[in-house]
Amino acid sequence: MRAFDNINTPIYICEESRLRANLELLDRVQKDSGAKVLLALKGFAMHSTFKLVSRYLKGCCASGLYEARLARDMMNKEVHTYSPAFKESEIDEIATLSDHIVFNSPLQLKKFAARVKLVNPSIKIALRVNPEYSSTSTALYDPCAPYSRLGTTLENFDKSLLKLIDGFHFHALCEQDSSALERLLVAFQSNFGEFCSSLEFINFGGGHHITKDGYDTDKLICIIKNFKAHNNNIEIYLEPGEAIGWQCGYLMSTVLDIVHNQKSIAILDTSAEAHMPDTLAMPYRAEVRDASEAGVKKYSYTLAGNTCLAGDIMGEYSFDEKLKVGDRVIFEDQIHYTFVKNTTFNGIKLPSLAILRESGKLDIIKEFGYREYKERLS
Repeated sequence: MRAFDNINTPIYICEESRLRANLELLDRVQKDSGAKVLLALKGFAMHSTFKLVSRYLKGCCASGLYEARLARDMMNKEVHTYSPAFKESEIDEIATLSDHIVFNSPLQLKKFAARVKLVNPSIKIALRVNPEYSSTSTALYDPCAPYSRLGTTLENFDKSLLKLIDGFHFHALCEQDSSALERLLVAFQSNFGEFCSSLEFINFGGGHHITKDGYDTDKLICIIKNFKAHNNNIEIYLEPGEAIGWQCGYLMSTVLDIVHNQKSIAILDTSAEAHMPDTLAMPYRAEVRDASEAGVKKYSYTLAGNTCLAGDIMGEYSFDEKLKVGDRVIFEDQIHYTFVKNTTFNGIKLPSLAILRESGKLDIIKEFGYREYKERLS
């Protein structure tokens, strides 16, 4: 890490070798199961890596117009676009950009189905359904929580909708294993299985933690093959968000100051609020390189962000050596669901983006400054 001592922080560094390893595993799932894997841009949108990603994955899933544009501009493979609600002013361009479009409700489906077919006769149309199966205890990330707005429940579905659609889409997982998918499919088939014979494809959504150590990939492949075999070899899509960028990079920061208020507090040039929002929202504790939980090692610190938000805290960690101003602090696994959510709250600088090539060369892809802050305002 001494070779990076002179680079400016904060900076996200994506490790190309680890990204490729994730993509190779996902490609094995595709080849062995017959499913197609899409890159979920909501979780990983570092388009400087898309040349590599496109060698393995079948395309992108987008959450609206701008992600659909990015998918078409930067990868130009299959583009699947879903939104909880599409706008009149955007629907025609979305239809032009997309190979698949997914409607969230019968009302939106009926409103736009004929229109998108007129704009793009080859587009495939799907309806997102809610299998009413909750598999995560964190309500913020549960698409099937009570009163969820995401997807159509069986109560709100009727067979007349089948003539308007080519497929179903569902999403109910959050960083979970193949056993969770197995249980989810039981609920899905109980509610919507009778309608599958008339469909061309089903999108199993995201939340499949395929590249995490311990994930049972062989079981996933078996689940997909069995589902296809019992449903006329229907086409299956997966669109994991975290699995593409999982454990393939980090956020490097610098200690700016150390203050004491009953505890030692290290103020960094990064922010949980602006740069690592899931550490506050999930809640989720980031792993820090060469650190342990407070009290385990000799010197303990609260790691804090450089904004005025009182709760801009990454957590308490301990180190073998005392931290000092200028030291680097590295937050592991900060490539997925991080910079896609970044803000310039307090005018804090957005972290630069870099790729550590397989050759060992560090390429600084993008640096941000005042302009990015100013142009978001008016």
